[in-house]
Amino acid sequence: MYPVRHKFVAVFLIVPCACTFASLVRGDDARVTPLVKAVRSCMESVVNIHTEKAAPADKESRFFTQKPRRVTGMGTGIVVDERGYIVTNYHVIHDVDQITVTLQNGETLAGRKISFDRKHDMAIIHIDPTKPLTVMPLGTSSDVMLAEQVFAVGNAFGYEHTVTSGIVSAIGRDVEVDETQSYENLIQTDASINPGNSGGPLLNVNGQVIGINVAIRAGAQRIGFALPIDEARRTIARLLSTERLSGVSHGVFTTDVKTPTEQKLVIDDVMAGSAAAICGLKNGDVLTEVRGIRIRDTADWERGLLDIPVGTVVDVSILRKGVETTLPFTVGIGKSVPNAVAAPATPVKTVASVNKAKAASSPSEIRNRVASMLGLRLASLHTQDRKIIGRKYKGGMRVTAADSGGLAARHGIRRGDILLGLDGYETLDDRNLQFILLESRIKNLKSLSFQIFRQHHGALVGSIELPSTRQ
Repeated sequence: MYPVRHKFVAVFLIVPCACTFASLVRGDDARVTPLVKAVRSCMESVVNIHTEKAAPADKESRFFTQKPRRVTGMGTGIVVDERGYIVTNYHVIHDVDQITVTLQNGETLAGRKISFDRKHDMAIIHIDPTKPLTVMPLGTSSDVMLAEQVFAVGNAFGYEHTVTSGIVSAIGRDVEVDETQSYENLIQTDASINPGNSGGPLLNVNGQVIGINVAIRAGAQRIGFALPIDEARRTIARLLSTERLSGVSHGVFTTDVKTPTEQKLVIDDVMAGSAAAICGLKNGDVLTEVRGIRIRDTADWERGLLDIPVGTVVDVSILRKGVETTLPFTVGIGKSVPNAVAAPATPVKTVASVNKAKAASSPSEIRNRVASMLGLRLASLHTQDRKIIGRKYKGGMRVTAADSGGLAARHGIRRGDILLGLDGYETLDDRNLQFILLESRIKNLKSLSFQIFRQHHGALVGSIELPSTRQ
């Protein structure tokens, strides 16, 4: 009897262990929560950023000579294209001399600045990866819920790939950092965000990025802020613009449609004679795929065409009146819109030449100066215009024309747009314009950013290099 009993006990003990091991392999372990799965799905898309720059000279040094001191910084980035394009905060890479990017597998690569938007505190850097990177899963901030669970991944105080969790504490926060930097419509969270988290993702429990961590409340505990991803992606699209970075125009004007149930990119207009027109794209088409990349917004469209050699034919899939169609798109053919640094198609007075004259004082003189510098014709808003922009904006000026070949037209600004601001300043009237375009203000600026309102949607359209800064 005893041998039989011992044999039974041995089998009884082994079987549960085998089941437990199998459950771990299948991922059925109760510890593998939705949050754990979400973290696993996004970790490869988060990079750690370390920076260096020369320290200011130490005027109080008691030595005649000293070794140049270096100041180090840290931040986080999100992979937005498998070829090594990464988004982070502008303040992470501002004025730095060296950028080092560390991937999740520990690989360290040199990074370089590509483009930036200082007003919205966003920048694109690039690395040369040894293999394609994993692009961050994209969510939407259109359905962010108060108190929903979120988590952040970042280079907190230099501790790479730190994960913290919390909830959405508030939505639509406006935060003023100092006299030169403020943010609007931020997501507030109590997920711990520390120095080094800047530029990293705020994610939902599905592992989708819904925000880009940007700031903390000094002296407070667990009060952090993130840029909503839907707004951030519009800036990313502009920073990855093929026209801006490669000097190649595609010829389409689009609108991002993002709701809790769908994310799509709709064509508003197609430039006659452009590559898009030759391809056969039309107003109302929904762009769904380019070069095998699924299109959810303008950022996907721009990165799909970025760095593709002129003359290359790529497949562009669209949805037209409910029917899926694939068209051959030839990069760089047809009529192009010159990029921001190209020579104007028509003569444009430089800032220096304009300012040789007496400072503008009357509305007509001020608007003539705007037309000369930017190729932009403006008028005061009508009552109906004010109803369209709503209470969110104090006002602006109506674009009556954007001169062909002018700087504004090259960045997609067109008749009917409402100019809300220039370089972060409101453009409520002619006096605002006069101040913004003073030579004493703009002589050291490399770019002016246009903020416009179009089709019930406010968007930053582009940054334009000032004629006076060209070398």
